[in-house]
Amino acid sequence: MEPHEVPAEATLSQGAPVHGCEALVLLRVHNFALLRRHLGQARARTLAAEVTARVSDAIPELQIEARARDVVEIHTRCASREDARTLLDRLADLFRRPFDLDGEPFSLELAIAAALADQPPRDEVRLAEEAERALEEARPDHPVLRDIASASPTLDRLTLADDMERAIVADELFLQYQPKVHVRRHSVTGVEALIRWRHPIHGLILPGDFIPHAEQTRAIGAMTLWTIRRAIADQATLRARGHDLRVFVNIAGVLLSDARFIRTACDLVRESGARLGFEVTETSVIRDPESAIAHLTRVTEVGIIVSIDDYGAGLSSLAYLKRLPARELKIDKLFVTQLTSSNRDPLIVRSTIDLAHALEMDVVAEGVETPAALALLGVMGCDMVQGYLISRPLGFDALVRFLDEERHREATEASRTTVRTLTAAMKRG
Repeated sequence: MEPHEVPAEATLSQGAPVHGCEALVLLRVHNFALLRRHLGQARARTLAAEVTARVSDAIPELQIEARARDVVEIHTRCASREDARTLLDRLADLFRRPFDLDGEPFSLELAIAAALADQPPRDEVRLAEEAERALEEARPDHPVLRDIASASPTLDRLTLADDMERAIVADELFLQYQPKVHVRRHSVTGVEALIRWRHPIHGLILPGDFIPHAEQTRAIGAMTLWTIRRAIADQATLRARGHDLRVFVNIAGVLLSDARFIRTACDLVRESGARLGFEVTETSVIRDPESAIAHLTRVTEVGIIVSIDDYGAGLSSLAYLKRLPARELKIDKLFVTQLTSSNRDPLIVRSTIDLAHALEMDVVAEGVETPAALALLGVMGCDMVQGYLISRPLGFDALVRFLDEERHREATEASRTTVRTLTAAMKRG
């Protein structure tokens, strides 16, 4: 199986101490492209050295070196998994204070990731591979630790289908929710439900490891109906607590041609009166367009909003786009994450927003991670945003606290400041 990834809200204290536990920590300057624009190519090359110096001054016992222009590598040993998590938290704290770069304060947004392995034996290649995989998933304020040391035996893919059927009735599945924020209203307008699986033997199994197998074995139908029922119950609880938000559920392509599934899903929503949305990818519609469009039209008749997910990531077809009964289009994060450091991506995003508005659809930008990206999307006319700048996926209780405390306002206020700064700079010429 894939090594166990520890969620941001979890700790590693549940594991027993590991003598001579080996950790490889990677730090990446997440906003490197933006800083390079301000500082210039030559000065930007020294950022990794700045990171290395700050860590070395604070924690001199660490073995640290600059690995690339924006990546720093740390090798260390930890007495326990809890010590590894504590180290990541300590590293994050080190960079909350801005850097003085040529007399100006700059914030370095660091993505922090690590892989952990028992010692001995030591597999340096695998340790490096898992640390690099963790770094791909890490974001500022969302460190990722892949715990090879506590990983369970290799997951038997042949028995996964039986395990999935048991998981549905054994309360092993759970949902996390990621908020969507309206750019102009500065309010949370909905949440996306994301399914997770806490396996009794293998620990946390992420969607990429089980959703493809669920689709192949047709277990995806029962799993998605479980998700809809859970989302309906949670949506009712949110409404009772003063947060009447639409909950969006991802629907696999194989289900769009399943008449029985569509009928059951529509009945659940009609009987409950819940405010739900279904997110579907355009490529999944292309598999069987006539059936998919007919079923999605039926879905909208019971009040479910259809959202086109990951637009631009696959083979997008205007012929199908204009026929879909969709009211929302989500721009894939592939374009959004490079919005402020690419010449072409802003053109693609802006044209997509204009196209969606012409088709009377709202636009959601996924993968929004910086105030600058949020500010630019607002100028472009994007309706809603979703991403780690607003919030990572949250458990239900954490979501309620997020909504009660209106934590999304921190991100929207930061984007307002960025807009004012950019405007002032433009006026100065």
